[in-house]
Amino acid sequence: MQTTFSPAQLADPRTAEAARILRACVHCGFCTATCPTYVLLGDELDSPRGRIYLIKEMLEQQRPASADVVKHIDRCLSCLACMTTCPSGVNYMHLVDHARAHIEQTYRRPWSDRIIRTLIAHTLPYRARFRLALAFASLAKRIFAPVLPQAEAGAPTSHERGGGVLRRIGTMLRLAPRRVPRPAPHERPAVHPAQGPRRGRVVLMLGCANEVLAPEVNSAALRLLTRNGIEVVVAEQEGCCGALVHHMGREGHALAQARRNIDAWAREAEREPIDAILVTASGCGTTIKDYGFMLRTDRKYAARAAWVSGLAQDISEYLATLDIPPAKSPQPLAVAYHAACSLQHGQRVVREPKQLLTRAGFAVREIPEGHLCCGSAGTYNMLQPEIAARLRDRKVANIARVAPDVIATGNVGCAVQIAQGTRIPVVHTVELLDWSDGGPVPAALEHLALRASSSQGFTLANT
Repeated sequence: MQTTFSPAQLADPRTAEAARILRACVHCGFCTATCPTYVLLGDELDSPRGRIYLIKEMLEQQRPASADVVKHIDRCLSCLACMTTCPSGVNYMHLVDHARAHIEQTYRRPWSDRIIRTLIAHTLPYRARFRLALAFASLAKRIFAPVLPQAEAGAPTSHERGGGVLRRIGTMLRLAPRRVPRPAPHERPAVHPAQGPRRGRVVLMLGCANEVLAPEVNSAALRLLTRNGIEVVVAEQEGCCGALVHHMGREGHALAQARRNIDAWAREAEREPIDAILVTASGCGTTIKDYGFMLRTDRKYAARAAWVSGLAQDISEYLATLDIPPAKSPQPLAVAYHAACSLQHGQRVVREPKQLLTRAGFAVREIPEGHLCCGSAGTYNMLQPEIAARLRDRKVANIARVAPDVIATGNVGCAVQIAQGTRIPVVHTVELLDWSDGGPVPAALEHLALRASSSQGFTLANT
């Protein structure tokens, strides 16, 4: 793609990078076939190629974002399926992130957007605030959710209906759990020693919303790692990775959160070297692996950010290197593995989770259209609830086609989103791996029992 940025514009490292990305695009359109919003809406401007044209024009002309540009950029899930498909290696992720920061700086959103986005940015990334908000939400959900307007898969989108703050609040209430989990003991900074000879030493990132919504995921990771000879460090003053606000264009907020994490993990490495920084929420993992790029112009943090990005691994990546013995208690359940977009497209981790589940004794079933997003996408299901509902329903229908006993995924946001549309239990991959290695039954499966059958082996039955 030909660009016309001036030398003065290209003196800005961010603009220079945007120009480099734009020039890599050859207009082939392969990305349209795998873009969820284009598949649903059929609008060229809701495809990666269409958005690239909008971004190019906006940045070249150095003009504030228009309402039409914002509409189409906001509809992007950042699922990054386009990057998996692109034969030219266009780094759409960095381009759309730059566009979002430009929008945040130059566009004044409608009041309803500002309220919701401010509420999300100052609540979800902070565990204590998020727990308090969920406590209120669990009460409000019983009182107000039935009467508040609800996002429906066939409804016009938020932009077409002028924002709809009550409808978005209704959607958020329905996403909130009925019971807020208590803080887990592992949330306190500590070193969890390996059982038996130590084979490695890692930092486990707890994160923010995932730790509040599903603390059992990190509990399972801790048990599985220490049981297999890995010393696990939970660092002090670690928090949100920055992804939630980063994808909302709040660049300064995101970089501040990234720097805090880098400082926390660097202190642990100074005490004793670490082999990896492990992440159980794949959306966080994609962002942490990008810290080196995000802070590339920060003289103080650039080198350490690159160091963190080099050490960051999804939990499944690291577990695949440990050569964990075959399942101690094989559970021949049919598992539909939902590959979170941030894992399969953002991090290109595809084989490891399925291989680990198969080795653990589960029958892994591929989900049709597995490359398409479920509609969670961080805060997307709150900011674009109608499109998210359509994608969720499509995902759930595809899962139903393989008739699984349980759904596994590597991202808590996906688990919450999919669970809204199905009665099939949804668990994190690491919970199943911990269970097969001698850990407890995952909480979502506690209402199920395994019973022996002389002719059919094991079958699932309600207790």
